[in-house]
Amino acid sequence: MFPQMKGRISRQAHVRIPEGTYEEEHARRGFFGRASHLYHLHPPTAWVRVEGPLRPRLFLGEAAEPSDLAVPGGTPEKLLWNSEVALSISRRSEAMPFFIRNADGDEVHFIHRGRGRLQTDYGPLAYGPGDYLWIPKGTTYRVLPETQDGFTLIIESFLELGLPDRGLLGQHAFVDPGVFETPEPEPHDEAGEWEVRVKRGDEWTRLVYPFHPLDVVGWKGDLTVVRFNVRDLRPVVSPRYHLPPTVHTTFAAERLAICTFVPRPFETDPEAQRVPFYHRNIDYDEVLFYHAGEFFSRHGIGPGALTLHPQGIHHGPHPRAFEAARAKAGTDEVAVLVETPVPYQVTPAAEKLEDPAYATNWALP
Repeated sequence: MFPQMKGRISRQAHVRIPEGTYEEEHARRGFFGRASHLYHLHPPTAWVRVEGPLRPRLFLGEAAEPSDLAVPGGTPEKLLWNSEVALSISRRSEAMPFFIRNADGDEVHFIHRGRGRLQTDYGPLAYGPGDYLWIPKGTTYRVLPETQDGFTLIIESFLELGLPDRGLLGQHAFVDPGVFETPEPEPHDEAGEWEVRVKRGDEWTRLVYPFHPLDVVGWKGDLTVVRFNVRDLRPVVSPRYHLPPTVHTTFAAERLAICTFVPRPFETDPEAQRVPFYHRNIDYDEVLFYHAGEFFSRHGIGPGALTLHPQGIHHGPHPRAFEAARAKAGTDEVAVLVETPVPYQVTPAAEKLEDPAYATNWALP
């Protein structure tokens, strides 16, 4: 189909927005499909009441108290999930007394706070704030914290994760695989009883070995544990056009994307919009985890918080963000986006962390 143009518009998306209007992108397939741009007289997020199950939601992750915060044998707290992904928070402060092997899916651990070592079949990796730990499905591992203030966002993908196709940008854009750190073998040969907990179908099986399960002396291949830091990311930018969030994709599966927003310069063209455009999330639920800085499209959300914006409900910048962006040279936030076409389910544990005022905060002056 060819584009139609009616009424008062901008011929170039996100540039020269007509005075007194707010541009909204109505797009399919997460900005990759057909799209139209509508020019509103009022922000499409400025509702004053929400009645029904669909609403923007804010969860104060810093208030989460998973059982691994209190006891070494505890587990992370699941907050959001669907048939393709689950998001949990771990606040482990002591070494795991057992090993984990996830036979349900890949895991990505984003280290929000704390330092330690991840022991795996392939060898150990040290971790610290801002690190991604990419743990393939079936890897045997355990976490050994070295600080008491641990806070990790665990993204469990039931679809196989990989790196996104960068297309014309090439394989070294945004994150060069050359910065990935992989582990050196550290074989253990110790007698005793060692427990491995295998997760399959969200059920657990205990395997008890008479020897240390991490006894690998060498490995080769292209399936392994990987560590890299948000400081290793080089965001793709345009001085004349506000790029969609898909350019920040860090991991991708067939129906799942994990994106990372890191500090970047604002657009320098005075006619270009500097903040994210309004859109309807029509094919994806979006969860955003706030790690550091001040997220430039939203005021007043602290580190460790998660927001959920469901399909069908408009999403976009707070009205104050437009003015704030004009006074800055760039963004200073670090945040992780996990989007999926399958609606998220909210656990009772997450509901206890919810701030109900968030749903109507765009209506504030």
